[in-house]
Amino acid sequence: MSEIIYPVALFMVKAGQRVLRLRTRIVDESHLPRAGGAVVASNHVSYLDPFAIALAADKMGRMARFLSTQEHFDHPVYGAAMRRMRHIAVGSSRDGEAYRTATAALDAGELIGVFPEATIARSFTVQRLRTGAARLAAGCGVPLVPVAVWGTQRLWTTRHRELDQRGLPLTVIVGQPMLPTADDDPDYVTIQLRDRMKELLDRAQREYPESGTGQWWQPRHLGGSAPTPAEAVALDAAENAARDRREA
Repeated sequence: MSEIIYPVALFMVKAGQRVLRLRTRIVDESHLPRAGGAVVASNHVSYLDPFAIALAADKMGRMARFLSTQEHFDHPVYGAAMRRMRHIAVGSSRDGEAYRTATAALDAGELIGVFPEATIARSFTVQRLRTGAARLAAGCGVPLVPVAVWGTQRLWTTRHRELDQRGLPLTVIVGQPMLPTADDDPDYVTIQLRDRMKELLDRAQREYPESGTGQWWQPRHLGGSAPTPAEAVALDAAENAARDRREA
């Protein structure tokens, strides 16, 4: 079923790209393997990041499956599509099942997309990463491919949704694959991964055709008004605490 639904979804993404006249720039997509399993680890600035990565994978003739939170699968509109495209649900009660499913997919030669920050970074910088991507790649003996996405936050991110904008530039840069082994310390591999993702994001921001000075979508260190990394962590913690109280 995913072989039917996924191309349809990708066609719709490309159609939306044309309608909005988005200037999507994909760099070094050849670092994605043409065949075989790989873990694709990206920064996370927007709800649209999976679509941007899917476009990069498509240029190599590949389809990427993504690890995503259970709430997306429960959505009444696109939850069914995510299940049919065989994306993988993660959550505190599903992590073991998600890891086994992702491992089986990698062993079968699929691309698995992961956002190691585990949340959208309100600071629009690379924040602390979880070790899951490193553990998956090392455990399956597949490449770990760092990616940076930039510009998607201007369309849809936390507390901002402006999907009617036209002509925005978007950037996806694919980095050199890393080759972690089962003997490597996953914490150390994750530090290396973060360094590489930061380098790629720095490049994407540096080469972006619009400065964003004073804009909400630009990080503070580049003259924007986005929260600092510390402020972003505090905002996330406050929202998580409020959600926990509501659920309790």
